[in-house]
Amino acid sequence: MRALEQRLRAHLIELERDGLLRKRRPPQGIDLSSNNYLGLAAHPLIKERMAAAVCAEGAGSTGSRLLRGERDCFTALEQRFAEFKGTERSLYFGSGYLANLAVLTTFPEAGDTIYSDEWNHASLIDGARLSRAERVVFPHLQPDAVPDSAFLVTESVFSMDGDLAPLPQYEKFGAALIVDEAHAVGLYGDRGQGLVGGDGVFVSVNPAGKALGVAGAFVAGPAWAIEYLEQRARPFIFSTAAPPAIAAALDASLDVIAAEPERRERVRTLARYLRERLAEAGIAVPAGDSPIVPVIIGENERAVAVAAALQQAGFDVRAIRPPTVPQGTARLRISVNVGLTEEILDRFVGELCAVFS
Repeated sequence: MRALEQRLRAHLIELERDGLLRKRRPPQGIDLSSNNYLGLAAHPLIKERMAAAVCAEGAGSTGSRLLRGERDCFTALEQRFAEFKGTERSLYFGSGYLANLAVLTTFPEAGDTIYSDEWNHASLIDGARLSRAERVVFPHLQPDAVPDSAFLVTESVFSMDGDLAPLPQYEKFGAALIVDEAHAVGLYGDRGQGLVGGDGVFVSVNPAGKALGVAGAFVAGPAWAIEYLEQRARPFIFSTAAPPAIAAALDASLDVIAAEPERRERVRTLARYLRERLAEAGIAVPAGDSPIVPVIIGENERAVAVAAALQQAGFDVRAIRPPTVPQGTARLRISVNVGLTEEILDRFVGELCAVFS
């Protein structure tokens, strides 16, 4: 084991030398980095329902859902979420990562081809690698003609740049379209259902730990596809079910999203405002109203230093470095949430300009 230790220590030294050594840091200061876009993680109704469910149902589920871990509350929640998305069925997984692994290791088979955007999330990349299908990675948002026998995999809102995939264009290919709605569900659509709609998408993956404020993910799609997933997806079959309190919290989250649409409107208004203020200050950012606003720094060490300076000024901003983003594009990933104000964003832009100068 001595040789293993030496090898791993050498890799850690390389990471530190290249400015890529990560360090965990609890939240402090004004939140400009989390995915709690709608502020639902601390919503009183959601906390109340979750706490009541723990008292009534206990802390754990005791087994997988195909054994003693099944609960009526999850079956009802999955049906409600399917109706929310406009699909026939949905299936809940413990995380978005697990859901993407399940989809991409269950549906594609040997002889199939997966077309995947080069900027897709790591869970989509890993799922495609673990499948038995051939992989074709296409330039960001620019797939060539995709045969209708293939699988086309994309995020709807990309997690590090906040740009949107041209889903109507992708639907025209006729391929089995798999869409990760991690940063769209809860935020987009007339009811907050996300950007996926209609029959042109095979399945969507809808993580519930971001705008929905809780945890896990729903795979939504036609009944026959979800039934097949339930029968064959190893991450579902061999995982202990989530606690019943999670179902209670997510049910409450859907209630809040339906009752308080002003939350998503406010977030997108603030996102537009921040983009305008940054542009006025001469800081280039992409247009749009996604709450994800990337400020490209370039060098890893510089991005870490800028983030540290902003943290000292009271703003919880984190540096994003390769391999999360391409080499040479280390950045601040500014994440807008409903708890912010124009005044706070003005102060943030002022501090950012001061750091840059």
